[in-house]
Amino acid sequence: MTELRKRGGGGGNPDSGDNISDKEADGDDRLGLQVDLDGECDGDPKGDTPDVPLSTSDTDNTPECLNKALEGLPPRWKNYWIRGVLSLAMISGFFLIICMGPIALLLIVMTIQIKCFEEIITIGYRVYRSYDLPWFRTLSWYFLICVNYFFYGETLADYFGALVQREEPLQFLARYHRFISFALYLAGFCMFVLSLVKKHYRLQFYMFAWTHVTLLIVVTQSHLVIQNLFEGMIWFIVPISIVICNDIMAYLFGFFFGRTPLIKLSPKKTWEGFIGGFFSTVVFGFLLAYLLSQFQYFVCPVGFNSETNGFTVECEPSDIFVMQEYAVPAVFQKTLGLKRVNMYPFQIHSIFLSSFASLIGPFGGFFASGFKRAFKIKDFANTIPGHGGIMDRFDCQYLMATFTHVYIASFIRGPNPSKLLQQLLLLQPEQQLSIFHTLQYHLREGNILPPAAE
Repeated sequence: MTELRKRGGGGGNPDSGDNISDKEADGDDRLGLQVDLDGECDGDPKGDTPDVPLSTSDTDNTPECLNKALEGLPPRWKNYWIRGVLSLAMISGFFLIICMGPIALLLIVMTIQIKCFEEIITIGYRVYRSYDLPWFRTLSWYFLICVNYFFYGETLADYFGALVQREEPLQFLARYHRFISFALYLAGFCMFVLSLVKKHYRLQFYMFAWTHVTLLIVVTQSHLVIQNLFEGMIWFIVPISIVICNDIMAYLFGFFFGRTPLIKLSPKKTWEGFIGGFFSTVVFGFLLAYLLSQFQYFVCPVGFNSETNGFTVECEPSDIFVMQEYAVPAVFQKTLGLKRVNMYPFQIHSIFLSSFASLIGPFGGFFASGFKRAFKIKDFANTIPGHGGIMDRFDCQYLMATFTHVYIASFIRGPNPSKLLQQLLLLQPEQQLSIFHTLQYHLREGNILPPAAE
């Protein structure tokens, strides 16, 4: 490890303020609180952590036209405008992709997943290649393919049973999907064992674990994002939008009002930004839920129509997307001047989603800041000027996606008749008849069907 530190230490003083993690320009700097960064990594076990050479993420990649337009501004305000312009561009792109439909959203999730994986693995690769050991990058991408094959195969069989039933090759792949997935993973496992090099076993196992933890963080949670999407685009759009809103509002409140540091890990985050972001996000989520709940396009589960060979978003909206009347709590009746109010039940659910995005979601950012500080890098990459890499922008999104999936499974999702029918159609004819007669018997016992003729 001594040799590793010597080789990785090039490229500048790792303890300098210029090489501090930019969740500081992401979370820390977004709140605009100026503090002394000296000693903010006190207690870091530097002897246990290899230094990572400076990467392209530590360079300024802001477009020249934007630099010229903002020259003369103080650095703090220049960063504010760069981040603002690029944020508006990304939000506009996000709405454009929503208009393109579920397939476009599915493809963008896959693209973001691959880019996030590449950014994290590249950090490990810069450490790993110091010993010129074989196969690490190849095996990392191979394991990414294996895990994606497993998850997307599960999704195909779960949501598109009609398509699977119609295509004979897909029937074979669906029937033996898990065995094929395990065989593919096993091949990668054997390749890793064969790649072990004497005297460097510990580092190789360290990087093997690095790859698998990255897969757990990025690929697994990306799969949950896609499952949320198939429950209805509203379960995809609202969680992502409220995280973006919290990010922006926390930055604005911290920039203009921030005085009280929130957490030592990110000393530029403030309580003012944290609290202001919370209330703004709850209000925004409540209003966005009201707007989207009115349209079938957003609330209907995404299905596959075997006749048109395309995705469909048509249905009879479930109860949580039907306007209902609620009694206003007595505490708020005088303030609001109302005793009863009409709203969509999903708006109540949006309050819980917004609260999580504001109170717990930022811990995804804290986690990313700690990770970058541990390896003394500024950003995961330099993909987005003023923001860093894709992973710098999606650290909180993945945590939010997991919560949304758990929330749907715990409080929302019930038996899905169309999904059960798809599974029944995959059975053999005699099995389908057996289920038919059993169901018929129970319906007659419950007086739902008339009794059989004598």
